[in-house]
Order: sequence, then C-alpha cells, then structure tokens
Amino acid sequence: MPDLARRPGGLRRGRQLDRGPVVEYLAFALADEPYAAPVSLVREILKPPPLTPVPRAPHAVLGIISVRGQLVTVMDLRRRLRLTENPPTRRARILLVEGAGGETLGLFVDEVLAVYRLSEAEIEPAANALGNDVAPYIAGIARPGMAKMVASTPAAAAEAAARAAAAAARRVGEAAEEAPSDAETVIILLDLRAALG
Repeated sequence: MPDLARRPGGLRRGRQLDRGPVVEYLAFALADEPYAAPVSLVREILKPPPLTPVPRAPHAVLGIISVRGQLVTVMDLRRRLRLTENPPTRRARILLVEGAGGETLGLFVDEVLAVYRLSEAEIEPAANALGNDVAPYIAGIARPGMAKMVASTPAAAAEAAARAAAAAARRVGEAAEEAPSDAETVIILLDLRAALG
C-alpha cells in the first residue's frame, strides 16, 4: 500500500474527496459584490467592444456586438438582477454564454475576479443561507475559504474558462494557488439559465 504522507499533495487529495465533487466557478464583480457562475457555462471572456444600441429593447439589453461575424445581444447583468449600476471601467468584461435555444448572449459584468474550485462542502444552498424567499437565479452561497483559486487575472481567468469549456472534465495542473482563507469571504452563486430565463 503506498504511503500517502510521502507523496506531495496526497493528503490534500484525500481530504478533497471527503468534501464532495469539485466544480470550477468563474467569479466576477457586480455592483461591488462577488458573484460566480459555473465555468462550463462561459464560452469566452471579452473586453467590451463598441456596442450598437437596439431601439426599444428591454432595459437590461445594452446593445449588440459582432463576435467573429456573429451578432451577439449584450445584457447588463446588473440591470437584469436589479443591482446598482456603477459607471463602466476598463476592468469591465463581457461573458459569452449560451442562452435559451442555443443563442449566444453577452453578459456585461464590472470585473472578472478569479476561477475557484469549490466542493459541495463549500457551497450552502440559497434557502439555508438566505431563507425561503430567495430569487430563483441564486443557486447558493459559497464560502471558498479552502477553495483552490485557479486564476487571478482576467486573462488567466479567460484562459481557464476556455480550457474548462473545451474539456470540462480535465483538471487544471497542480500549479494552482490556494485562495485566500478568509472565512468571511462569501460569493453568491448564480444560476445563469434562471437569471436569463
């Protein structure tokens, strides 16, 4: 029987198995608060190009953009979730996701923060954390105290999102850094399909 104590990371893997399956989440800022969605739903992260406004569009629709010849509707996720709108900064990004019926949608966010690996033990169901009267688009609350942060820059987060979307089952290398272990860190996990539906 192999000695797990001698293998680098052997004990950590054993503990990780006890906490349940691990899912990667892309963390982003909306109205100065951290939110996250499964990386597998994000196809690409873009710097916001010039938007073409759409007359008489719903309030949450900022406009349309062209991505490699394909027209993409861009929604302000802050407006969609009825959050405070800050003026756009150079850190703002557009997350390309698949909407209903296979349509590609762009979601405008204030900033991409990081990609976290979260186990079931680090995710609290929304009803438990916030009570029974919770918006249907809130999937849960994450407390990533011991989560692995896979990427901490927008470029690295975009690369990690593309890698995970291309091969969701593939694990990122062991060079990942540990996320800050601040027990007060709380991330609201979104169900993007419910938020866009």
